[in-house]
Amino acid sequence: MDDLKQIISTFSTDEQKEFASFIQRQKKIKNRKDLELFRLLAQKQVYKPAQLLAKLYPTDQNQVAYHAVRKRLMQHLIDFILLKSSGKQAATTLGVISLALFDRKLEKLGWEFLRKAEKVALSHEQYDLLNAIYNLQISLSNSEFADKLEEIIEKHKQNKMLADQEEKANIANQLIQKKLKEIRLQGKDLDFKAVIKQILQTYQLSETIVKRPSLLYKLMTIARSEVLVSKDFYRFEPYLIEQYQFVVEKYGFTPQHAHYQLGLLYMIAHVLYRNKKFAQSMLYLEKMRELFTADSHLQTQFYTKYALLLSANYALSKQTVEAIRLLETMLKERKNTLSQEDTLNIYLNLSIYYFQEENYKKANQCFLALQSSETWLVRKMGREWVLKKNLVELIAQYELKNYDLARNKLKSVEKNFADMLAQSLFQNVKAYLYFIRQMLDNPSIRPDRLFAQTDELFAFDPIAEEDLQEIRFYAWLKAKLLKKKYQEVLEELVSRVSSD
Repeated sequence: MDDLKQIISTFSTDEQKEFASFIQRQKKIKNRKDLELFRLLAQKQVYKPAQLLAKLYPTDQNQVAYHAVRKRLMQHLIDFILLKSSGKQAATTLGVISLALFDRKLEKLGWEFLRKAEKVALSHEQYDLLNAIYNLQISLSNSEFADKLEEIIEKHKQNKMLADQEEKANIANQLIQKKLKEIRLQGKDLDFKAVIKQILQTYQLSETIVKRPSLLYKLMTIARSEVLVSKDFYRFEPYLIEQYQFVVEKYGFTPQHAHYQLGLLYMIAHVLYRNKKFAQSMLYLEKMRELFTADSHLQTQFYTKYALLLSANYALSKQTVEAIRLLETMLKERKNTLSQEDTLNIYLNLSIYYFQEENYKKANQCFLALQSSETWLVRKMGREWVLKKNLVELIAQYELKNYDLARNKLKSVEKNFADMLAQSLFQNVKAYLYFIRQMLDNPSIRPDRLFAQTDELFAFDPIAEEDLQEIRFYAWLKAKLLKKKYQEVLEELVSRVSSD
């Protein structure tokens, strides 16, 4: 099989979309031959070299240009693989490509490739990959095009030291993850600072973590994964911001650490949003935008997350129309580059924003766009995401007066999510479903009397710590029972919480 086609065949559908954007990361050009060749090779059909040449250059059969395009596409693939892959996978591909070049007596090109690989791996602190690169360089050091062996050995030695730190950090991260999960399952407060500080001191990593943004990013990602389950955003916010500011003030972020800095900025913007601090969240989103605007590859990686969170802030800052416009534009202009997960999130968020605007038909159209099986959606997005989708769809059907459809959806939710609804974390969801059932089964019941029961069945946190998603659903219920406008009640609850 064609070497290029063999590499491309390992890409998933989403990776093919991402690679197509990656090719044009520096400049958007129409009728790019390297992009055209990639799309031909990505097809199931296998073309012979003469067929590829005829498709790319139908008039002049320019073989020199064809080989130049193949070389350029191979360079794009190398860059993309090294940027995307973890050490082991990238090392395997790296070895195959480099040894193939040497086997074909292309030693100069082989060493150029190894130096390029080393540069990219260094910029992304991929120490396992660097170890493989240095071992390859040592084994191929007899070439007249090789670097000095003593220099390679010294770099290999320094890399071993950094890799050892990385290994210790990975062990510490696993222990931290285990400890935080145990605390959450025991129902205790998550004291992030104490748990993380104790384990980092044990492994003598306290200073290393803040000096190495990649390690800090991994650590905060682990802590955040527990927060997303426990909803303990209130306590996570000051710790996350404190860690980020310490790095900014003492060490700063270099351009090579822009990816990790953007990841941390996104985490801060998200936790501020979940804590109802919308203006502050948008300030950090603006810092993100300023950072990725200058780098098209980073923009490809972070724009969708940035836009989804920005629209969420708009929707709760009395700018719902702006939120809708932003997401509709994304679907229209970036549809071919969006991953399946991003597309699903956009449609779900759009359904919520249309609902806020009382445009229930539009909200329902979003659900029609999400008509995949529940099993597939759970596998792709997780059960909590699917539960949220079902709840929004349930109340949309209620508003459209499709009461039979609403009853069927209610029964489906109670059956398919019974184990989750039995957990204390989802107590309010269970109460929410109880009230909807009462409204469906007893349409003549006095709403004010039903509302009087909410204090008994809902478990409310202190105002500042109330979960934002629960506020959205509770606002609709309160609006229905008190015969008020949903948007009015939502703004009232959010403003009360965010000003506290």
